[in-house]
Amino acid sequence: MKTYDLIAIGTGSAMNIVEAMLQQNPGRKVAVIDRDDPGGICLTRGCIPTKLLVYPAEVRRVAEAGKAVGVDVQIRKMDFRGVMERMRTLVGRDVGDIRKGLSDAPNIDYYRDTAEFVGPYELKAGGEMMTSKMIFLCLGSRPLIPDIHGLEDVEHYTSDTILNLRKLPKTLAILGGGYIAAEYGHFFSAMGSKVFIVGRNPRFLPAEEPEVSDLAKKAMSEFMTILTNHEVVAVESSGKGRKRILAKDRATGKTVPVTADEILLALGRTSNTDLLHPERAGIRTDDQGWIVVNDYLETSQPGVWALGDAVGRHPFKHVANYESRIVYYNAVLGQRVKTDYHAVPHAVFSHPEIASVGMRQKEAVASYGADRVLVGFQRFHNTAKGEAMALEDYFVKVLVEEGTTKILGAHVIGPHAALLIQEIVTLMYTGDMSMRPIVTGMHIHPALSEVVERAFISLMRAEDYDEAMRQGWM
Repeated sequence: MKTYDLIAIGTGSAMNIVEAMLQQNPGRKVAVIDRDDPGGICLTRGCIPTKLLVYPAEVRRVAEAGKAVGVDVQIRKMDFRGVMERMRTLVGRDVGDIRKGLSDAPNIDYYRDTAEFVGPYELKAGGEMMTSKMIFLCLGSRPLIPDIHGLEDVEHYTSDTILNLRKLPKTLAILGGGYIAAEYGHFFSAMGSKVFIVGRNPRFLPAEEPEVSDLAKKAMSEFMTILTNHEVVAVESSGKGRKRILAKDRATGKTVPVTADEILLALGRTSNTDLLHPERAGIRTDDQGWIVVNDYLETSQPGVWALGDAVGRHPFKHVANYESRIVYYNAVLGQRVKTDYHAVPHAVFSHPEIASVGMRQKEAVASYGADRVLVGFQRFHNTAKGEAMALEDYFVKVLVEEGTTKILGAHVIGPHAALLIQEIVTLMYTGDMSMRPIVTGMHIHPALSEVVERAFISLMRAEDYDEAMRQGWM
């Protein structure tokens, strides 16, 4: 049995810790295990390849929107095959570099196999037995495959396998109404597919504020068909390689058929821990299979740590990178640093783009009380730059605690949402989390960032905001 100073399972954000650890002490011996291509989900099947896809889609939509300001552009061709090949080439280059680095590193044994526990602190990978008193579980996750009648008999794609698609489908049905569905719906519709999104939740993008969800559905419905509150009850072949989805309206009970050339499952992700058998090592998991950790990201077995998708909290690469720092401080440096998720931002790179951080209004009111929550709201078109860009409906919404001016949350829908929200995210990591620097500092005029400033200087009580929205005053 081989003995290591560290065993890391997964080659995503865990590599941040491995690299820092070996820089600190080059003499340590490390085992890295990953059955998939190295680089983690973000690089191989998630954020990196999808952003390489959605950017050309965004270029098309922005070009088409130019008609509103006097630029009438004709799109001659969307090169689906070229876009896909560029994505695969760039991702393949980075994967190859990481694989070479792992294979050539003198202090790393790299195992391209599935890891499984055989006992506490003991693992098997590819027939090799190994042990360490420091183990990092960075397992990632895999697409959730629902129990839908007939699905196993019909060819379908997941967010993992859709990247292998070689031919643009004329019609595509996406099952699910969350982030993955929104981004792939944006991409395939811009490429030229007729897209149907079928979501079980009454709201499209249900994790967003209701106003954001409503506007996103309205805007994206210009390019695709979005069915919400529909349960997919069966999938079947319909001849000539096509598939038929039967979706039941959860409100009326009426069944709606959707026929498409291809099906993409975008229903979330599930745990990989069943492959690892953590129970053999005394490592607890919850009822959905996610690894249970404490505030320091240590599992129920001392010396075994978990981060990223493996813990099932916030499935974002930037969160996994943050958690890798926490694990490094605690496991490698011997400190006691707690995790802090009070301001986890995210973005949906659809058209329109969406970004959010912190609480939604309902959560803020529940935590602080309606009399302590102020809401600021500003539409893009109420700024000079927004008017120049002919941006009609997009907006910024912010939540602030009265008295302290503490930022509780923010929500943006419109061009460059992920960039616009960043100054808010940064302030939420200061000591008092105050909005004051935004309203007292200068914002370049006329720049789109003025919409953030104006949202914070238009604060009103939560109940007044709700009434204004009901009356259509905003």
